[in-house]
Amino acid sequence: MPASPCLGTILLKMYSDVLPRVKKNLEIWRIQAEKIPNSELRKQALLSIENKTFHCEGGSLYGLLAKEKIDQTIRFIVAYQTISDYLDNLCDRSTSLDPEDFRNLHQAAFDALTPEAECSNYYHFRQEQDDGGYLKKLVETCQNALKELPAYQKVAPSLYELADYYCNLQVHKHVKLEERVPRLKAWFEKHRSQLPEMKWYEFSACAGSTLGIFCLVAYASDPNCSEELATKVKNGYFPWVQGLHILLDYFIDQEEDRIEGDLNFCAYYNSDREITESFTHFMQEADKGVSQLPNKHFHKMINRALLGVYLADEKVNEQTNVRKISKEIMRLGGGSSIFFLWNTFIMTRLRYRQIFA
Repeated sequence: MPASPCLGTILLKMYSDVLPRVKKNLEIWRIQAEKIPNSELRKQALLSIENKTFHCEGGSLYGLLAKEKIDQTIRFIVAYQTISDYLDNLCDRSTSLDPEDFRNLHQAAFDALTPEAECSNYYHFRQEQDDGGYLKKLVETCQNALKELPAYQKVAPSLYELADYYCNLQVHKHVKLEERVPRLKAWFEKHRSQLPEMKWYEFSACAGSTLGIFCLVAYASDPNCSEELATKVKNGYFPWVQGLHILLDYFIDQEEDRIEGDLNFCAYYNSDREITESFTHFMQEADKGVSQLPNKHFHKMINRALLGVYLADEKVNEQTNVRKISKEIMRLGGGSSIFFLWNTFIMTRLRYRQIFA
């Protein structure tokens, strides 16, 4: 990958090298999901693939950094993101509100990062049990992919740290409604002294992204990757790039979450102006965070792609205030974000036509 790739080069590689691999891997998991014996687990597994394909597509862009290990890296990214989306569905639309259940489910996310880990019964604390080995196969696929990466041991501590943030968020935000905010605030206070200035709901957003994990795994494909580089990548992505990612996700889901009664971190801002100022700050800090990394132009392109991809979603135009703020936010990314916005817009509609043709 060139040190300063142009937009056209990235998109060409995305269509030629990334998306076909994502499609192939997701089809494997869709077939596996259809075989799940328990109807509720089968439903949530299939929905996580059908409704969140773009998570795997976007995350798999990091496969471009892995060069000859692109197959292993994308195999890991698709499997790990499928675990995340599946477990998020199980927690969001859960038959349980038990934090112990959520923590046990997300042990799968840690085991997937540990090649020597033995899989346990991740459904121990819930009614639904029989997934036909679906989650275990996802975990083992991640483990086997990591075994093939020469610098895995160098990035492992940083992987665990980011996974710990992610898994704790999933536990705290899915418990009983009245317990969610107090738990999230208390969790924020535990980490506050090590964080730059931010609000509790912004910290929660920073914890909710898997981008740092995918970036670390991509760099682990290089035998020359050092622990120092792994720490730089982790600090480059957490908190600002990951926060930008998840705040955008919540930003476009505000009306949907209001209807469903789901927690939305953007709802805690006091005004539209505060939201715009926060996104401006996160974008600026995200660019600073990745400026010390190899392939810095690629990483800055990712920051702009996040704006374009999320703000191209049709949900933006369905919410008046979101549409208004989106226009201001898009200016932050300049022409690159607009380029990704139009590419996503066209790609989404082509996919829609293929589905309903």
